[in-house]
Amino acid sequence: MKQPELFPPEKGHIGTDESGKGDYFGPIVVAGVFVPEGQEGVLSEFGVKDSKRTSDNRARELAEVIKRGYAHSIVSIGPERYNELYQNLRNLNRILAWGHSRVIENILEKVDCRLAITDQFGDKAFVINALMKKGKRIELIQKPKAEEDMAVAAASLLARAEFLKRLYFLSQDVGMELPKGASALVEEVGLKLAKLHGPQILEKVAKTHFKTTARILALTAG
Repeated sequence: MKQPELFPPEKGHIGTDESGKGDYFGPIVVAGVFVPEGQEGVLSEFGVKDSKRTSDNRARELAEVIKRGYAHSIVSIGPERYNELYQNLRNLNRILAWGHSRVIENILEKVDCRLAITDQFGDKAFVINALMKKGKRIELIQKPKAEEDMAVAAASLLARAEFLKRLYFLSQDVGMELPKGASALVEEVGLKLAKLHGPQILEKVAKTHFKTTARILALTAG
């Protein structure tokens, strides 16, 4: 007969999500939140929903509420570190898996929980393999549209708010507002920066494997 656990795990689950994946400038941020069973309604009343359906200012406000009330973790990979990892791994999903597994591990340091839900990206085995000792005991569910889950939605807001904060500080550092996304405006700003500071500046502020980099470099060379 299986021994009953001395301290049964807490009821509830961890949700994880990332921000910055499609943005040329700025970091990749992965966040995780533990939501105890029965708290989904509370988060819903606060107005927690997927960050893609939330304005930037509201995402910042909600992130502060979530940070105060729930066990959470945020891992940020700045552009320089990200470019280094991408050089070595050549695979965005492996970088994401590392980030997701880190936030799960960090939360497990504070809460004994047995379930984590994450958005579908790449192969689930990447995350499972990246998990350390504590994480090996967890059931991991990866699903598309995971943001419908309250813990994942809360994590998406933390990740977005942190991404916006770091993008703002990067903009301050280079003395130019770095826009979100990957648009013609983004390319224009990248070109201005490269002409002012030399193309190596892109390593510090951008995800250089984006096709945007090749276009900017062709224009600076021309």
